Amino acid sequence: MGNLIFGILALLMGLLTIYLRVFKNSKGLGKLETMKEAYGEKLGLAIHIISYTVVPIAVGIVMIVKYLLAENLL
Repeated sequence: MGNLIFGILALLMGLLTIYLRVFKNSKGLGKLETMKEAYGEKLGLAIHIISYTVVPIAVGIVMIVKYLLAENLL
C-alpha cells in the first residue's frame, strides 16, 4: 500500500509543477529563480524541470506499476 500512496503523491507533485509552469507562469515554484541565478537561465530551468517534474512523474509511475504488479492487478 505504501508504494501506491508514494506513487500517487509523487505523480501529483510532478503534475502540479507542470500546472504551475504552464498556467501560472511559474508562480509558486520558489526554487526555480534560485536555480536560474545559480546556474544560469537555461541550465537552471533544465535542472528544475528534471528534478521537480520529470523525476517525480517517473518515480510515481514506477511505484504505481510496482504496486499493481505486486497485487496481481496488472
